Amino acid sequence: MKGPWLVLLPSLLAGMVSCSHDRREDLSTHYSALDLVDTANVQHLQVAWTYHTGDMDTVNHSQIQCRPLFVDGVLYGTTPRLKVFALDAATGKQRWVFDPVNPGDNSTRPNFGLNNNRGVAYWQDGAEKRIFFTAGSWLYSIDAATGGLVTSFGQHGKVDLHDGLGRDVHDLYVAATSPGVVYKDLLILGDRVSEGSDAAPGHIRAYDTRTGQIRWIFHTIPQPGEYGYDTWEDSIAYKHIGGANCWSGFSLDEKRGIVYAPTGSASFDFYGGKRKGQGLFADCLLALDAATGKRIWHFQDIHHDIWDKDLPTPPALVTVMHNGQSIDAVAQPTKTGFVFLLDRETGNSLFPIEERPVPVNSTLPGEELSPTQPFPVLPKPFVRQTFSDSDINNLLPDSSIEDIRRRLKGYHTGNMFNPMSKEGTVVLPGLDGGAEWGGPAYDPATGWLYVNANEMPWVITIVDVPPVKTEPTTWLGAGKELYARNCISCHGPDRKGGGNYPSLLNTASKYNAVSFAALVGAGRRMMPAFKQLSDEEKGALASFILDNKQLQKKPFVAAARPVDSFLNLPYTITGYNKFLSKEGYPAIRPPWGTLNAINLNTGALEWKVALGEYPELAARGIVTGTENYGGAVVTAGGLLFIAATRDGKLRAFNKRTGKVLWETVLPAPGFATPAVYSAGGKQYVVVACGGGKLGTASGDSYVAYALPR
Repeated sequence: MKGPWLVLLPSLLAGMVSCSHDRREDLSTHYSALDLVDTANVQHLQVAWTYHTGDMDTVNHSQIQCRPLFVDGVLYGTTPRLKVFALDAATGKQRWVFDPVNPGDNSTRPNFGLNNNRGVAYWQDGAEKRIFFTAGSWLYSIDAATGGLVTSFGQHGKVDLHDGLGRDVHDLYVAATSPGVVYKDLLILGDRVSEGSDAAPGHIRAYDTRTGQIRWIFHTIPQPGEYGYDTWEDSIAYKHIGGANCWSGFSLDEKRGIVYAPTGSASFDFYGGKRKGQGLFADCLLALDAATGKRIWHFQDIHHDIWDKDLPTPPALVTVMHNGQSIDAVAQPTKTGFVFLLDRETGNSLFPIEERPVPVNSTLPGEELSPTQPFPVLPKPFVRQTFSDSDINNLLPDSSIEDIRRRLKGYHTGNMFNPMSKEGTVVLPGLDGGAEWGGPAYDPATGWLYVNANEMPWVITIVDVPPVKTEPTTWLGAGKELYARNCISCHGPDRKGGGNYPSLLNTASKYNAVSFAALVGAGRRMMPAFKQLSDEEKGALASFILDNKQLQKKPFVAAARPVDSFLNLPYTITGYNKFLSKEGYPAIRPPWGTLNAINLNTGALEWKVALGEYPELAARGIVTGTENYGGAVVTAGGLLFIAATRDGKLRAFNKRTGKVLWETVLPAPGFATPAVYSAGGKQYVVVACGGGKLGTASGDSYVAYALPR
């Protein structure tokens, strides 16, 4: 085959087939045409091989969120510490490992935080075969045969993601957790940025697969003369507003040459008084010309988002029957629990969408909310969207139920678009969905879309950022102020953490002043790198968090820098707090995690089942579902494979009924989407078992299952 070609790209791929040389589109459908494993024999699956990466970090709760990539009998994936490996897909035997910390190219050692990674991308042109992946702020090109850097790409095989964003962001956090998508000789890549006021812009870039040069850029925060520029009331928003980034990955219609990019909210997430207006292209599904980056159409699912309702996953590219016609469409699940079904070429909705009035009575000066938000008439929401007294968890003791009822009365609730408030606003579906980054699965034989979802209420409380009355004179005073401005929104005023953010109360047992300052500068997973802080400020922050009495006495010398009113917002939040009972269970009644089958031809919900269990409740015959991260794979054999749950199981469901046909306990929870492929005449199901989320133990293995000979 001549010329660049695309095969089974990133972690969200069209399917795993036995012949990887088929020219395929990245439809993000998580579908496999394999049927060697089916509803009649799935119960005979057993472990075929296990691969241990050997580099988990139990102290810092490392994870593996990668869906491995199968090409020509080789499986490519990533490890907890962001190494890339190649395995024999039939045996799990290692072929090579690439370590970005020690790449062996005699170049400068890259400095990156330990982010999560959800997959790699593959490109081939004749004998050239390359793997693209990101670690921290670096994009790497690796020889797929040897695991060595392709030194002709970028700077000795890597590209700094800070470059080419239109303004100097080298002191800001820019990384990528999802793989790019390959179109011909282009790698199209999004990024992850801070969610605070110091966020870099989330522009989408296409890199030359051979040289690493930027071939095109799409400004997700439009500049003068560009479409959408007038949707920002501030005429220079593009100079200081960040976010609106495509962090979850892309879908590609290669035949039409269209790439579909879902974007997140603009920053700061929870207060929009400094970013007034509709705010294109935040919270949009973008259809772009894959060759040029030019906008074809867009759909905004949230106007002026202050609820952190990023589009969490690339849409599934589907073909449905609508009014007697076969239509190619995109199916976009959302954190709010909707599925928007749009024509691929025009962006027109196949089902009616109503702009309905929503609350606008914000008590925060300067906030101006959108008076309406879009609601699809069909499909109906696949999760609950409001939390009232009748929804309180009925499995709890009476004293806990009364405690939740008392707390609920003090919060703003009853509408998922209630403004943020100083009293506390209930966010349901939660900040992690509804739908989340695992993405949907689509069965072309039935037209059914499968979405796993969370139903966890969160509470966001706004607080004033204390004004700086006098410059702090000691490291203790400076540390307290820096914490209030940079850390309180994630770790809370009491430093106890919440949601996906850890407690800082015992940090001194793991870090000293030097190593903590290095962590602040590099970042780790959900924590961005605070490169904008001076060494003096990092030291002061360390003295406060580590409670180092000696360092706290040091005199503080403030770094000279211009005052930026856009960075110094008047409000922050008290943390990302799940609404839990005293016993640690969700405040809302079950189910807390679900698997949903939605008929896209009709918009009907075909079935819904609880996904996951708490062992102590399951022993009483109560199946509640759990929070879940990572998607499903649907197969022609009538099966739906999914891990994702905190109980650490991999399950196979009957795709037509939702009945569990097989399940097994993994060595650690599989917070990743499984891959299905054929090698050596056998069908395999493989999943990364990295654990680390939801208080679970970390793991370091990939486990493959197959039928016995």
